[in-house]
Amino acid sequence: MTTALTALTGVRHPVVQTGMGWVAGPRLVSATAEAGALGILASATLPAERLRAAVREVASRTDRPFGVNLRADAGDAAERVRIIVEEGVRVASFALAPSRELIARLKDAGVVVIPTVGARRHAEKVAAWGADAVIVQGAEGGGHTGEVATSVLLPQVVDAVDIPVVAAGGFHDGRGLVAALAFGAAGVAMGTRFLLTSDSTVPEAVKARYLAASVGDVTVTRAVDGLPHRMLRTDLVAALERSGRPAALLRAVRHAAAFRKEAGAGWARMVRDGLAMRRGTGLTWSQVLLAANTPMMLRAALVEGRTDAGVMASGQVAGVIEDLPTCAELVGRIMAEAAATLDRLERGGTG
Repeated sequence: MTTALTALTGVRHPVVQTGMGWVAGPRLVSATAEAGALGILASATLPAERLRAAVREVASRTDRPFGVNLRADAGDAAERVRIIVEEGVRVASFALAPSRELIARLKDAGVVVIPTVGARRHAEKVAAWGADAVIVQGAEGGGHTGEVATSVLLPQVVDAVDIPVVAAGGFHDGRGLVAALAFGAAGVAMGTRFLLTSDSTVPEAVKARYLAASVGDVTVTRAVDGLPHRMLRTDLVAALERSGRPAALLRAVRHAAAFRKEAGAGWARMVRDGLAMRRGTGLTWSQVLLAANTPMMLRAALVEGRTDAGVMASGQVAGVIEDLPTCAELVGRIMAEAAATLDRLERGGTG
């Protein structure tokens, strides 16, 4: 299936595996790329020197295109851009809108720039700054999310910009891909669906918790870092919601110290990143500090398997996913379902 996304990135299928922190490592990304989709390597939780090693590991596993997800507000964003340019990475994606200058530097080096946005005005901004495409995540998506459903947000953005739009939030099968194409998208991006594959390094016991969840077990809470965050509802999440702000801030200080060690970042860089985050998002210092909770609480569950001490970011689709295919099986199934759906529609069928 050829779309504006496949033409732009060089992948075979209009499917993107999103850059999930602690999840989208070399094994998952290379397996996705080998399956013909666009795998995105998460870099926010990696020190710069480990990012280069991770990129090289992906490249050693596959010769197909892949991308790297960057934090636009990171103090060392320029260094990370230099690494992906030097290593010949095909795509740079961003969770926050990159600056006009950062987009220009990447494009000058031949890197495809695809920011992720959650509002029409953000899509219009990055398109005006030269982004090559945009991923639009609706409220159904996992992690930090907004309030507008994909079915409402997606057509708004498609009508507003002249660059390819990739739909995210609520997708897991071929029927969803066809629906996104009908709305005018050039493909779909999925996080939870790729997390729940056999190629994902998330501990099996944690995957079992996702598979056991119903749609009603996926909730949005502000208890982790003060921002709307979609995740599985657990006893820990309920306890966090009952705890007061002083306890949350104390926990954030501990997590900031732990993340500084994990990411190899000095306090000076973390302060710079905090300043950049405040400028880019308008958060208060209290909210910036609370943001330190997110990476370490995700790591506890998604890397260490400690669901009693960590949280599990999740899209609503976790409630309808029932298996753990390989990436190759998943992508092949999605494309077969999409072809069958299109064929049925052409024949006027509804079943």
